[in-house]
Amino acid sequence: MKVLLLKLALTILAVSILPSCSFFQPAAPLPGATSQSKLEKGKSAQAAWLGSLWSSAGSGRQGEGFLPAQVDLAVKASASTLPVDRYGRPTYHSESVRHRYVRTTSYSHQENEVGAEGRLNAMGTILKYGRVRSAAADWSRYPVGTAFRIKGLPQVYVVDDYGRSLAGTNTIDIYHPTLKLMRKWATRDVEINVIRWGSWEQSANLLRGRTKYAHCAMMYYATLAKIRRQRVAQAAEREAVNPSL
Repeated sequence: MKVLLLKLALTILAVSILPSCSFFQPAAPLPGATSQSKLEKGKSAQAAWLGSLWSSAGSGRQGEGFLPAQVDLAVKASASTLPVDRYGRPTYHSESVRHRYVRTTSYSHQENEVGAEGRLNAMGTILKYGRVRSAAADWSRYPVGTAFRIKGLPQVYVVDDYGRSLAGTNTIDIYHPTLKLMRKWATRDVEINVIRWGSWEQSANLLRGRTKYAHCAMMYYATLAKIRRQRVAQAAEREAVNPSL
């Protein structure tokens, strides 16, 4: 009887003790599994972080100003009464109008255009692409040295080049150093603000020896006509201030 009671007591004791033993506890995650889980979480966090960087970089590129802002409606409206060129863009006759609605195109020295001398502009200097950038135009409309800004962009553009297809138009051709950037700009209507007019006389002097080319001759004679009109206007102003006896 004592033996049976002893066995019963031992059985009860075993039942109460065994569940607390480690081999009866739920299995702990394997070290490898824990590391793998942390790795996956780390990858997700890194992907999110990289995504935010790409997002901010994208907005940063826009902020750096590759693409222009929209043209102000008032500038478009004021241009609607002006005569237009063959592209339907306004022809401004007065230099006093500095905010202008302009069609722009893009070009690059990598096009290897016939007659173009590498990265040299029509003045014989290097085409610029930095804080100051090169632009081409009809010099009888925007004389060499004309500086302007494009609305929404931080750079200053200077007319130091011309092109055969620009003669007789109001289009301004924006220089880009690569074909990729050139194609990205493509053709865009922009609003410019002329901050300094170039020299009609310098334009005429540079074009004088190039009149064997039709587009240069067109710009040269149009520039001479503009210089004459300006001289007549200046003489009339002087006469109005100091009338001759």
